Amino acid sequence: MSSTPLLGFTIRPLDPLKDASLVHGWVTDPKAAFWMMRDARLVDVERAYMEIAADAHHHAFIGLDESGVPAFLMESYDPAHRELVGLYEPEPGDVGMHFLVPSTDTPVHGFTRSVITAVMAHLFADPATRRVVVEPDVGNKAVHVLNETVGFEAVREIAKPEKRALLSICTRERFEAATGVSA
Repeated sequence: MSSTPLLGFTIRPLDPLKDASLVHGWVTDPKAAFWMMRDARLVDVERAYMEIAADAHHHAFIGLDESGVPAFLMESYDPAHRELVGLYEPEPGDVGMHFLVPSTDTPVHGFTRSVITAVMAHLFADPATRRVVVEPDVGNKAVHVLNETVGFEAVREIAKPEKRALLSICTRERFEAATGVSA
């Protein structure tokens, strides 16, 4: 997949070797605790993203701001094959998603909402995508609120091996109604 400009961001595939140092700093930051890689070494991050790059059902991307500066990490996956296997009944057109905005000393009001909106628009740009599925930690209240602002509806709590998660789903129609963005 080539770079895609969306809502002030460009989203490009993550290069596991070239981007590992950058991503390592993001995923090991104490504020990224819900990413569950706080103790990862650089080689662990390289290995994890090399595995994703080799996986037909899981993809990683870097989002760039208007200046071309890396601004966020995004992953998409097929929930029928990764993350949620056996935990819910997937439908054709379901796409799983994770995103991470790195910690900053100078937060910009509305930035994270802009990022999740761009991520969702990117996923819904594929006409085959009917729903986006997420499974954030039940304790990540901030992301639950953020998910609601782009149209996610909480379905139920589920037990994953690594966490208790809140399964939430967003249809294309709910995303467009919540954001005004046509995907």
